Amino acid sequence: MSDLLAAAAQQSALLAQWLVAYAAHVLESPQQIVAHAAAIVGVTLAAVAALVRTMIPLRWLAVGSNFGLLLFGALHPSPTTMAVAALLLPINIYRAVEIMRLSRRVRQATEGSDLATLWLKPYMKPKRLRAGRELFRKGDRADRLFLLTAGEVDLVEIDRRLEPGRIFGEIALFSPNRVRTCTARCRTACTVLSIHETTVRQLYFQNPAFGFHLIELLATRLSTDVERAEQRAAEALLSVPARPSG
Repeated sequence: MSDLLAAAAQQSALLAQWLVAYAAHVLESPQQIVAHAAAIVGVTLAAVAALVRTMIPLRWLAVGSNFGLLLFGALHPSPTTMAVAALLLPINIYRAVEIMRLSRRVRQATEGSDLATLWLKPYMKPKRLRAGRELFRKGDRADRLFLLTAGEVDLVEIDRRLEPGRIFGEIALFSPNRVRTCTARCRTACTVLSIHETTVRQLYFQNPAFGFHLIELLATRLSTDVERAEQRAAEALLSVPARPSG
């Protein structure tokens, strides 16, 4: 045991001597001071980047770390460190810029989702329908999305009236069985624009504004359906006569 302790003490002394000599060597040269300061900054930023949870700060911290280690590799010099940092630097810059662009597009899409119908119209085909004409019936196969531009349309089974500017037919288009859940009947003479499901899916993946607009429509429709079901359940409960006691 004493031999092990003596060996450990000897190794510690040698390490301390090496550190003192290395520090003296670094302090003798302003270039080495800058190089090692850059290395410390680079390693610190890399450690912080490993702790953050969001991608944008992580990428920019990685960029700062690459700059620090690249400077160390050039001044020390350390060709291996410089080569690794030079390789990772453009990758991290590219990814950081890419994520920021994506975040900006998502933010713009959220703010501008109400304008989705403006650029959607060029992809749609107009159709004029007389009053009383059914656009589709409950149980029909759903293969198109519709935009009402003039007139009024009734959704018969749920007793709901649609006014111009309303996109409809989205629920069945994205449902698993792809079947219409109610009948759409023209209350007045109408002008309706339609777009095929294949084009809808392409636009959904290509344009975030359209994707957010569809998600908003689906969420609103489902929320309305839930509220309607709860109201009907409450009305049915109230209509049940109370049982006489005894």
